[in-house]
Amino acid sequence: DDNSEEGLHIIPSGRHEYAFSFELPQTPLATSFEGRHGSVRYWVKAELHRPWFLPVKLKKEFTVFEHIDINTPSLLSPQAGSKEKTLCCWFCTSGPISLSAKIERKGYTPGESIQIFAEVENCSSRVVVPKAAIYQTQAFYAKGKMKEVKQLVANLRGESLSAGKTETWNGKQLKIPPVSPSILDCSIIRVEYSLMVYVDIPGAMDLFINLPLVIGTIPLHPFGSRTSSVSSQGSMNMNWLGLTLPERPEAPPSYAEVVTEEQRQSSLAPMGACDDLERALPGPLFAYIQEFRFLPPPLYSEIDPNPDQPTVDRPSCPSR
Repeated sequence: DDNSEEGLHIIPSGRHEYAFSFELPQTPLATSFEGRHGSVRYWVKAELHRPWFLPVKLKKEFTVFEHIDINTPSLLSPQAGSKEKTLCCWFCTSGPISLSAKIERKGYTPGESIQIFAEVENCSSRVVVPKAAIYQTQAFYAKGKMKEVKQLVANLRGESLSAGKTETWNGKQLKIPPVSPSILDCSIIRVEYSLMVYVDIPGAMDLFINLPLVIGTIPLHPFGSRTSSVSSQGSMNMNWLGLTLPERPEAPPSYAEVVTEEQRQSSLAPMGACDDLERALPGPLFAYIQEFRFLPPPLYSEIDPNPDQPTVDRPSCPSR
């Protein structure tokens, strides 16, 4: 019953359920995140107020993702770099150590593997080791100050490289573990990723290349993956440029070798006359394509719009 004087609704004892919903604001919301010095959390809170009793409160957290589509052109562009370092010990100078690295794109999603194309040339007298690692950098901003935390996400190790040797990584894979997406548009917390390809040099500072990464939420479209993979392979391996077409291409098979007489006769079955467009096309379009599937192409004389005009001999093209 309704109590009109106090505006209260009295419900009987028992279990009662009330459905509710909230619409998130249209402004971009930072992705949920748990960091060492700060976090981004979202929750809903419900309270039950009763006369002469303390209110009952309950909170339930939920996760928000700010979607990052890695199919954008800026995240599909390759990332590359190269560096060189010369080692010195007192008055002795050894040869340089050079490193070049490239990845096919900037954007990835958790669970993907990064294909690393790298080349290390060791002209020094020391034994070096090429390595690669993915790092997560957390930056926290408050009251004009900033704290930064850098964490190792995944890494791999190459073979030891003695003096005068060269090692090439032609698509060495480094898998991205389940990590939180990048946070790039929040004013108090930023989460960024980078791929470090480096050479571990005993007794000296490492030679390294930092390639920025963006961990997104919308995976790569199959067409984009195919295009990116082809462009990466073409840019790293140029051997395909030396391939040439044969001088005399093989002629295509004759019409009689492909279509039998029985198939051709069956395709010429008469069709009933049609009065209008609806009767002409009552079914799918491919059903009418079947009628012409086994017919040979028309002769030039059958489609010549000017049969009385003198013809001009045209050079023939080789068959493909």
